[in-house]
Amino acid sequence: MKQFKINYLAGGLLALAIASCQKNLEKFPSSAIATEQGFQSVRDAKAWNTGLYSNLRGNFYGISMYTQDIQADQLNASIDYGNRNGFPHRWDGFEATEGNINSIWQGYYRALTNINLMLAGFEKIPTNGAAEAAELNRYKGDAYVARAYYYSELIKRYAKPYEPATAATEPGVPLVLVYDVFAKPARASVKAVYDQILSDIAQAKTLLATATGAQGSEKFTIDAVLALEARVRLNMQDWTGAKTAADAVIATGKYPLINTLAAFQNYWYTDTKTEDIMQLYASKTETPNTNSVYLGLNTSLNAFRPDFVPSQWVIDKFVTGDIRRATYFADKNVNFTTGTGTLTLVNKYPGNPALFTATTTNYAHAPKFLRIAEMYLISAEAGARSGNGALEADALIKLNALRSARGLTTPLVVTGTALFNAVKDERFLELAFEGFRLWDLKRWHEGFTRTAPQNTNFLTVGTGFTNLSIPANHPKFQWGLPS
Repeated sequence: MKQFKINYLAGGLLALAIASCQKNLEKFPSSAIATEQGFQSVRDAKAWNTGLYSNLRGNFYGISMYTQDIQADQLNASIDYGNRNGFPHRWDGFEATEGNINSIWQGYYRALTNINLMLAGFEKIPTNGAAEAAELNRYKGDAYVARAYYYSELIKRYAKPYEPATAATEPGVPLVLVYDVFAKPARASVKAVYDQILSDIAQAKTLLATATGAQGSEKFTIDAVLALEARVRLNMQDWTGAKTAADAVIATGKYPLINTLAAFQNYWYTDTKTEDIMQLYASKTETPNTNSVYLGLNTSLNAFRPDFVPSQWVIDKFVTGDIRRATYFADKNVNFTTGTGTLTLVNKYPGNPALFTATTTNYAHAPKFLRIAEMYLISAEAGARSGNGALEADALIKLNALRSARGLTTPLVVTGTALFNAVKDERFLELAFEGFRLWDLKRWHEGFTRTAPQNTNFLTVGTGFTNLSIPANHPKFQWGLPS
């Protein structure tokens, strides 16, 4: 079995594992300390926790979100895209050595290295009184849920989807729980990875039980843990477990669905928090990754030159009255080497003016890490696929609640396969350009054919582009593992 070298140093600390093999090394550089010296107090734990959230921001939005959307069926490359993200878009030359695949892999495992050091080191920190003990438990809970999140992303990207009958034998990703600079872990099974994810979530649920949820929390809360659990259990086809977790978050009533165009546009354009179970911190001095590939404003031309634009059939799926259409898309003047004109562009991430560092957009937003709308969709899909009449009936209620909030006020009356298909359509609409589409097709075992582009004078057309056809279960739905 292939083994993988995972050797990222964490948090600027020089690990004792290295020092133990260099017996003559007795002093550390002034810019580093021994790992054991980084876990002396709860104050040290707080510093590690700050680093955890910094890493989380660095591993969300940007390439970790748009790579899979560019690979899927909703977007077309512009004529001037310059082969940026061309390999995933064409499904050609898209190997384990590809830049985005490597960067995402390294970013996740680097964060996991820190987390494993944290969880081991936190056990050595003495506490003085109940308040310090509670604070340290908070940091432990954050570490467990963050580890669960990273492994849920790794297994989704770099392995086959979870199938109950085969998960125990399908290769997953290296499962590393203890920091060892010399380790070369083999791939654990898909089941083993998911079992560990659920174990970490269970730990987090206990440790963060009193971390009350609130709109736009910048830290993990019990609601965020449940939301992640719902997503994980959906991917595992644990329909009852997924629905139970999602419904628990919905039932708090803290995250009402937005039902007006103005409020929905503010939610996306200025980072209001109404529907956010968790929204990561961002500021002008700590800007997050961005999804700038969809707009590409050229100030000298006073026009836009995006790398990727939505297909016409995608835009047309958003019917009149759906507040998402006028929020997720906007008609913009474009200027390409082939001419000028107007195209409908993805406008979901135009940049929050409060985060601009100049007079024009830098596309920065406070990242929406977990949203209540996803919980409605998880509850609906899990209920629709449960085979349980009562859960299916509630699934329809959840689906219609989301649709109604978005302006689709005529309720659906569907059951069985038709209900499941309606949920799939709603995921397509609600979660567009948030990094879900490819993984949904993958776990549903569906292929796709790109079709109906916008103005082809402004697009790169032909094989691998506007007419690309990918069968279900194509090997490149599963990203290759970097060595």
